[in-house]
Amino acid sequence: MSRTILRLALRKLGHEVVEAVDGAEAWKMLAQEPVRVVVSDWSMPTMDGLELCRRIRAKVGAGYTYFILLTARDASRENQLAAAEAGVDDFLTKPLDVNELWNRLRVAERILRYATQVRQLEEMMPICSYCKKIRDDKNYWQQIEGYINERTGSEFSHSICPDCYQRVVIPEIESLKAPDAT
Repeated sequence: MSRTILRLALRKLGHEVVEAVDGAEAWKMLAQEPVRVVVSDWSMPTMDGLELCRRIRAKVGAGYTYFILLTARDASRENQLAAAEAGVDDFLTKPLDVNELWNRLRVAERILRYATQVRQLEEMMPICSYCKKIRDDKNYWQQIEGYINERTGSEFSHSICPDCYQRVVIPEIESLKAPDAT
C-alpha cells in the first residue's frame, strides 16, 4: 500500500517511477540501470533501505544518487544518525506528505545539478600548457578563474606562492632597481 501511494505521488509530481518490491530487487535494478534519485522505505524484506543506501554509496565510479529514506519510525536522533551514517541524504516519516516529498525532490534536483557540475570540473579539462587558460564548450579560451566562476559561482582571491615570488617577483624588483645601462 505504501509503495502504491508513493508511486502515485511521484507520478503526480511529474516523475518517472521505477519500482522494486524490496531492497534486493532494487539493488539488482540499480546495477543494470542507475537512477539519480532513490526513494526507499527503511523496512523492507531481504535488504532494508539502509543497506541499499550503503551499497549505492560503496559503488565506485558511479554518478551521485540522491537517497531519500521513507519510514514509519520516528525521526529520533538515533534513527537520523543511523540514516546519516548509511549515507542517506534525506529522511521522511510516514504517512507520506506529498508537499514534503515535493520539497525534498526540489533539493535533490539542485544537489544533483551541482554534483554534475563538480564532476565535469574534476574531469579532464582542456587547459593551455603555457598560459593555463581553459577552453570551454564554445571553443573559447578563458582564465581558469572565470571558467570556474561561471559554472559554480566561486570567487577567487589571488596571491603569489613562495616559489613564484623567488623566481619571478624578486628578479622583477631587482631589474627595476638596477641603474639604466644606456
